[in-house]
Amino acid sequence: MIKDKSKESVKPITSKYRHIFFDLDHTLWDFDANAKESLCELYDHFSLEARSVSPFGLFYDTYLKHNSVLWERFEKGFITSEELKWKRMWRTLIDFKIGDEKLAKEMSAKFLEILPTKKRVFEYTFEILKYLTEKGYSIHLITNGFEKTQWSKLNNSKLAEYFIHVITSEASNSMKPQKEIFEYALKKTNGRVGESIMIGDNPAADIRGAINAGMDTIFVNHLKAASLPESTYSIVHLKELESIL
Repeated sequence: MIKDKSKESVKPITSKYRHIFFDLDHTLWDFDANAKESLCELYDHFSLEARSVSPFGLFYDTYLKHNSVLWERFEKGFITSEELKWKRMWRTLIDFKIGDEKLAKEMSAKFLEILPTKKRVFEYTFEILKYLTEKGYSIHLITNGFEKTQWSKLNNSKLAEYFIHVITSEASNSMKPQKEIFEYALKKTNGRVGESIMIGDNPAADIRGAINAGMDTIFVNHLKAASLPESTYSIVHLKELESIL
């Protein structure tokens, strides 16, 4: 989707960059907060406490454990996206001695229905996107998330209007940290490596992936990790982008 970003208030770009590529989850859209809220609704919807899946905190931690393992397997190509979606629920239920595949698939469908409706973003997200837009940058997204789900998140959280192109792993037939998704993004946006920069929270997927494609990077260190990846810049708050771009 391409939109006319021209505005009378556009300020001249003073940096060498023209194209800015953002990651979505954990960088702009607060995935952890939104997922926890969604899982809480899911827990109540399926009356999981009555099924001896309790307390909620244990259910939540168990889900996170399995989701992390399966996402890694998915990113390495060992399982399909469909397997990831329902098996993270199924493995969680198994840990509570519930071997119900039908229930797991119903939970998966409901979770993916609830999650994209959540609207929590990190502090200063809208302000920085407005700032970058007014400076005349072309702003895009590169995400490993599912196409339908990511677009729902963007539309429901009112973030969609800021992005010219949204590049997903499904559309590009590759995923971060593979350099092919970044090359696909550059081709899609008519961006040149030297004039493009990737902004994300994941040291491997966002930072190492973009570096392998020859791009400059900005590591968004929301968690204030002690060990930082090799990156052109590093920030702990989105407002700091104003001193870089």
